[in-house]
Amino acid sequence: MDVLWLNQSDVKNVLDMKSTIDVVEKAFEQHGLKKVQMPSKLYLYFNKYNGDLRTMPTYLEDMDISGVKIVNVHPDNPFRDLPTVMATVILNSTETGAPISIMDGTYLTDMRTGAGGGVAAKYLARPDSKIIGIIGTGNQARSQLLALSHIFNIEKVKITSKSSKHCDEFEDRMKLVVGGDFIKTDIKDVCDCDILVTTTPVRNPIVKFEWINEGTHINAIGADAKGKQELESEILKNSKVIIDDMEQASHSGEINVPLSNNIISTTDIYGELGDIITCSITGRESRKEITVFDSTGLAIQDISTADLVYRKAVEKGLGNKLKMF
Repeated sequence: MDVLWLNQSDVKNVLDMKSTIDVVEKAFEQHGLKKVQMPSKLYLYFNKYNGDLRTMPTYLEDMDISGVKIVNVHPDNPFRDLPTVMATVILNSTETGAPISIMDGTYLTDMRTGAGGGVAAKYLARPDSKIIGIIGTGNQARSQLLALSHIFNIEKVKITSKSSKHCDEFEDRMKLVVGGDFIKTDIKDVCDCDILVTTTPVRNPIVKFEWINEGTHINAIGADAKGKQELESEILKNSKVIIDDMEQASHSGEINVPLSNNIISTTDIYGELGDIITCSITGRESRKEITVFDSTGLAIQDISTADLVYRKAVEKGLGNKLKMF
């Protein structure tokens, strides 16, 4: 039995943001229709190394796609010249259970997370949004901005980071693919925008409610494990909060700390993104309301994107075939 091995170069060769947005939106739609099997992420915590390892399986029933992603998050990795997030994806045959492809999931994770933020903003941000504020300048920040550029006419990008060097590098890289002026500024001014994207691993909130204007949409990306929180709880109490998956977000998303501290309850959560896509609930209802998308990253995003990569790679004859038996 042959298994197709696809390295990061192969994945990059076939994966573009527009296609990723399309397939991720479809996956969220299937989630909203309750046509997926997807246990919450399982975590192993490597506390002495400030990192963790996660497994993320899923089966998209109507799309007949199944697989699992194994992914780590180690915030100190850049000091080791390694990515903060590294991942491997295994696609499995739903007929036999056998692996049909093993691929690098690091770039795929960046792309599908950016696509998820783009889909959320499509349904929740004001359609004429032009000013993007981004806190953090890593891979996630880049993919979020890239996805937004496919949906909105961006005129200005405000960025902030711990390092001015990182801001410069972000601008140099992203201004080649995203229109508009780039402004390096402080975190408070970054929050004066139409769409705010937070991509940091902090455990103490860095965004204050008083900085958020009426009508702002926020993609909260950084909180993806227990104890992480980027937004002041008051923001969630005064916003329409949409999560990707209730069970997963409750223990590892932006809402996990306010929930565990009884600052908010599950009744304060408006709904899931898939329910908005399927029109089970309404998205943005006025220009003044503040909306928040709590993204924890779902296995359906990974496996639907991996299936797209696999099909395109087969068409192009990419990758190496490995013997399993």
